[in-house]
Amino acid sequence: MTHINEKGEAVMVDVGEKNYTERSAHAYARIKMQPSTLEAILSDKLKKGDCLSCARIAGIMAAKKTSELIPLCHNIPIDSVTVEFDNNGKDELYINSYAKCTYKTGIEMEALTAVSVAALTVYDMCKSIDRGMVTEEIRLIEKSGGKSGDFRFDG
Repeated sequence: MTHINEKGEAVMVDVGEKNYTERSAHAYARIKMQPSTLEAILSDKLKKGDCLSCARIAGIMAAKKTSELIPLCHNIPIDSVTVEFDNNGKDELYINSYAKCTYKTGIEMEALTAVSVAALTVYDMCKSIDRGMVTEEIRLIEKSGGKSGDFRFDG
């Protein structure tokens, strides 16, 4: 366990001796909602305003604050973060985040934080019309770079 010392105490991993490498991550979230909620989002008819623009900005801002939210997470120099939306045309909204950096440790947590906070923002923007929304899935889809190599979810 890299975040536990010999006494069993939580510690931040020392990345001082690691090499700078280009790293990227793709994370995903899915929100299930009433069909009328998805229609309201897509037609920009929510009382609170443009849901997807607000959620995109929230996700990007959250990625930049990941080290303040996740204990023992390094503050890393992020080169780019994007948040994108898609849907099934019925009752599901899909959120994807892509993040990149050149640093000594990975950027997976930033991509995961981006989709998580974007999903929470969608809920906040739509809760007045659909309190039953469920974020059903948050996962790392892919990551590249670093000592541990590449990862791709095969599901």
